[in-house]
Amino acid sequence: MLRYIVSRLLTFLPTFFGVTLISFGFIRVLPGDPIVVMAGERGVTPERYKELVAQFGFDRPLLVQYWEYLKGVLQGDLGQSFVTKKPVWDEFFALFPATLELSLCAIVFAIVLGLPAGVIAAVNRGKFFDRALMSSALVGYSMPIFWWALLLIIVFSGWLGWTPVSGRISLMYFFDGGTGFMLWDALWSDQKGAFLSALHHLILPTIVLGTIPLAVIARQTRSAMLEVLSEDYIRTARAKGLSPSRVNFVHALRNALIPVITVIGLMVGTLLAGAILTETIFSWPGIGKWMVDSIFRRDYPVVQGGLLLIAVIVMIVNLTVDMLYGFINPKIRKR
Repeated sequence: MLRYIVSRLLTFLPTFFGVTLISFGFIRVLPGDPIVVMAGERGVTPERYKELVAQFGFDRPLLVQYWEYLKGVLQGDLGQSFVTKKPVWDEFFALFPATLELSLCAIVFAIVLGLPAGVIAAVNRGKFFDRALMSSALVGYSMPIFWWALLLIIVFSGWLGWTPVSGRISLMYFFDGGTGFMLWDALWSDQKGAFLSALHHLILPTIVLGTIPLAVIARQTRSAMLEVLSEDYIRTARAKGLSPSRVNFVHALRNALIPVITVIGLMVGTLLAGAILTETIFSWPGIGKWMVDSIFRRDYPVVQGGLLLIAVIVMIVNLTVDMLYGFINPKIRKR
């Protein structure tokens, strides 16, 4: 097992350095000068422009700039925002709870609906429920997030008026400090109705962000269940007279969960990527909206640091899933 863990950790290092190179180069290939963007309509004199170029180090060769950036990363320093003058670390972890809360709600939504849908489709293979559920999953997977979000806003916020359009909680509630997780802070606050307001604001973003993972989990569960249902021990369980629900949800689903767990872990990357669009559309104050705003402002340290931290989180989750998968299935550790 130790050998398996070490081999997985060794694959982490080249990926990490590759991400630093991509995050450094990504923002620099975009058109636009960060100094001109910061100056705005007021503009900047040629003399002041040269001073700012030297101040931010843009007059040095790109290799030198990358080396300085890499040294800072290895020392745990991601720099300061050009706009707010705050450390990237502080801004990221101040906003990350909002994204994490939304992502957790989305993955719970996807699992709660996706697993039963996959099981029902597998048990009713080729029948109406199978075709209806898998067709719905295909539509959900293919639907663009921005279009799906706008459609739900028009219907449920515009026409019906059931849900708010944006934000995490009504403006009539305010919490000083807290964990950053709005549901938790609202639940333990002394403000009546705060928790329901926070929950109300989560409904549409959760559905939008959780639709694609739901479709993937449903299809993966169906595929894994069909493979397990053809095994001899399932036929033996049925021959013993066990109830269909016990056979399907205890014996079959338990063994079909191994590839499904892997897919759920890999969905973290999809959630963080989808959160950028979702947070932008719903004005959700998380790292997704923060990244989009920083790209428009050409805030190099924020974009570089944000991309790197998001990538590291995804890599850690994938690494954890690999180790968990190797722990569950000993055959994997021998490869």
